[in-house]
Amino acid sequence: MALADLTKQIAQQALLSATAPSKEPPAVSTDALGGVILGQIAAMQKQLKDDEELVVTFQQGAERIRVMEIFLASPQVAVLIGPDANRSLTRVVAAVASLQLVCKTAKTAPGAKPARVGLITAKPKDSSA
Repeated sequence: MALADLTKQIAQQALLSATAPSKEPPAVSTDALGGVILGQIAAMQKQLKDDEELVVTFQQGAERIRVMEIFLASPQVAVLIGPDANRSLTRVVAAVASLQLVCKTAKTAPGAKPARVGLITAKPKDSSA
């Protein structure tokens, strides 16, 4: 009988702690930031209509690129790939923690295929090799 009471008390405490308002927002580890960014962009693209595209831009000083691909080289480092104002293919290697991207929805021209941002993560290294 004591085991049943103990189980009931633990379940009650878990329920109360799960429903209690949090005093501070949960901390996101820096290892997870890259995944969060990719997840947000993927979610935005998923919501697009057939005649819309997500325009993602990155600006550093006077340099600005339209991001067409994001490669997560590691959980802390992202490589942004896309054309600059002169249509030159440009790559930006940046720390994920300091990355600021602007995302906008835009209509595509009639008959044009909407562009999608490529989201790529690094493959884990095989530890047995």
